[in-house]
Amino acid sequence: MFLKCSTRRKDGKEHRSWSVVESHRYSDGKVAQRHVLYLGEINDSQRRAWEKSISVFDEDRGDHRQIALFPSDRSPEAGGAEAVHVRLDSLRLLHPRQWGACWLGDELWRTLGLDTFFASRLPRSREGTDWEKVLRILAIYRLLSPGSEWRLHRQWFGTTALADLLGVDGRAVQDDTLYRCLDLLLPHKEELFKHLRGRWSDLFGVRYEVLLYDLTSTYFECDQPDDETDPRRFGYSRDRRGDCVQVVVALVVTPEGLPLAYEVFPGNTADKTTLRGMIETIGTRYGAAERIWVMDRGIPTEEVLEELRADATSPVRYLVGTPKGRLSRHEAALAQLEWKEVRPRLRVKLLPFEGEVYVLAESRDRAGKERGMRRRKLKAYWKRLGELRGQKGTRDDLLRKLGAAQERAGRQASQLVAVGVAADGTLSYGLQREKLRQARQREGRYLLRTNLEATDPELVWRCYMQLCHVEEAFRTLKGDLGLRPIFHQKATRIEAHLFVAFLAYCLSITLRQQLRPLAPGLMPRVVFEKLATIQMLDVLVPTTDGRELLLVRRTEPNPDLEQLLERLGRPLPPQPPPKIRTAPSASM
Repeated sequence: MFLKCSTRRKDGKEHRSWSVVESHRYSDGKVAQRHVLYLGEINDSQRRAWEKSISVFDEDRGDHRQIALFPSDRSPEAGGAEAVHVRLDSLRLLHPRQWGACWLGDELWRTLGLDTFFASRLPRSREGTDWEKVLRILAIYRLLSPGSEWRLHRQWFGTTALADLLGVDGRAVQDDTLYRCLDLLLPHKEELFKHLRGRWSDLFGVRYEVLLYDLTSTYFECDQPDDETDPRRFGYSRDRRGDCVQVVVALVVTPEGLPLAYEVFPGNTADKTTLRGMIETIGTRYGAAERIWVMDRGIPTEEVLEELRADATSPVRYLVGTPKGRLSRHEAALAQLEWKEVRPRLRVKLLPFEGEVYVLAESRDRAGKERGMRRRKLKAYWKRLGELRGQKGTRDDLLRKLGAAQERAGRQASQLVAVGVAADGTLSYGLQREKLRQARQREGRYLLRTNLEATDPELVWRCYMQLCHVEEAFRTLKGDLGLRPIFHQKATRIEAHLFVAFLAYCLSITLRQQLRPLAPGLMPRVVFEKLATIQMLDVLVPTTDGRELLLVRRTEPNPDLEQLLERLGRPLPPQPPPKIRTAPSASM
C-alpha cells in the first residue's frame, strides 16, 4: 500500500487530496490499483505518519495444487496418494463476504440471456477487460446495494463474492473502468428492448395486447447546465422538488409489470407531448397490432385521442383516466343509468358517447379515504383562518399569510371556503355549502374513457387497475434500486445510469414473476435479504511442511431458505475444491 495524491484546481486555487491505495499484481503480471481509504487534504506531518504506518503491509503470494490431507498426529498408509499433515489447531477463517444474493443476481442475469447478449456486443478490450462482466457487476450492484460507482470500487465489491462467481479481480471495478463501461451502453438500447420482448415471451408466455404507459421524473441538486443538449431542465416535478433540475422518464410495461421500453426526455417536457411518439416507436419496434394503451389522465391530449378515433384502420385502442371536471358534462346522463356491482364496495356505470365509452366507478373505500383527507385539511385551514382574523397587521401581510395557508390546505380544500379581505385588512370567510355538497357526492368516484367496444364494466375497470403495475415499477426504481441520487454530470452517463437501473429492474421483476405462483406477497427484496445471510469465507489451515491449505467455503442456508430455493428450482452449486499454496514468509 502507498499514498496517492490527486490535484485539482477550483476557484483559482490548487487543492491536493490524498488516498491510501493498494497495488495488486495479478496472474498475468499486470498491476492495478484499488483505493482503500480517502484521506482528503492532509498536512506534511500527517502524510509522513500515514506513510510510516502503511509501509509494513504487503501482498500474499503462493502457488496452488490439490493434495490428500491428514492431521499432524496421524500418519498416512504406505503406497497411498501424496499426503500433507495439517495443523488443525492453527486453522484461520478469513475474508468473509456476501455470496447468496450475488449468486441469485448472477443467476437472474443468465436467465434473461444478458450474458450472451452483451458478450457479443461488448467485446473485450485490448487490455483484456471483459465489459460484459463489468456491466453485470454494475447491474447486480444496483439491484442489491445501490450507490455510486466510487463506492462500488472502493468498498462494496471487496465485501462480496462477485470476484469468485464471475472469475474477475479488482481491475474489473477500477473507477475509470466502470465509467468507460457506461460510455459503451447506449448504442445497444434498441436491441436490448427486442431481446427482452423475446425473453418475456419465452419465460412467462407474455402477450402484448395491453400496454401500460406512464411517466415519472428524477431530480438533480445542481444548477441548470448551459449545454442545450443536456436533458436536465426545470419542469413539473413529481418529487415535489420544483427547485431542482430534472429529467423525465417514460416507461412502457405489460400488465405483469415486465418492462418493454423506456425513454428519457428533458425535464421541461410536458406529459401530453410524449404519447404520439411513444405509440409510433412501439409500433415500429413490435409491428402493427391491436393494442390497448392504458394511461393516466394528463398524458393524452384531445387532439391525439381524436386522431385515434378518426382512423378506422388504426389498431390502437386506449383506456385513460379523465379529470373530474369532465364529470360535470355527463353527470345528468350518468344519473339515469343503473349501478352495477363488480366487487364488494365497488360499483360502475357505462355511458356510450360520441364513439367513446365513459366508465364511472365509485369505490366506498376510496370515498372514505378522500373524505378523511378533505376533512383534515379543511379543519386545519378553517383553524388558520380564525387565527389570521385575530391578528393585526397590514393588508399586504394578511394576503401573504392567506396565500401560504391556501397552499398548505390545497386547492380542493381551499375552494370550499369563500374568503374576502377588505381594504382595511378585515378578513371574512364562510363555508360554501353547495360546493361542499358536490365534493361529498364525488368523493370516491373517478371517470374513465375508452374507444373499446366495452359492454362489461368490470372488465374495463380491471384493465384500468393494472396501471398500478407501472406505478409499482417507478416505486421499485426510486426505492429498492436507488435511481437517485445521480452523481454523473455528462448527459450520456446520466442516461447510461438509467440504462443500468433499467437492467436491474429487469432482474428484479423476473424474480417477482417467478415468485407470484409460489407466494404473491413475497417481494424480491425479502428474498435478497434472506440470501445475503449466505456468506463465503476462506478457511486457511497451515501444514507441517510450511505450506497452507486454502478452502473457499460458503455457509449453508437455513431450512426456510433452503425450501424457498427448492420451490424456485434454483439449487445451490457444489462447494469449490480445496487448494494448497506456499505460506507467506513471516517477515512479510
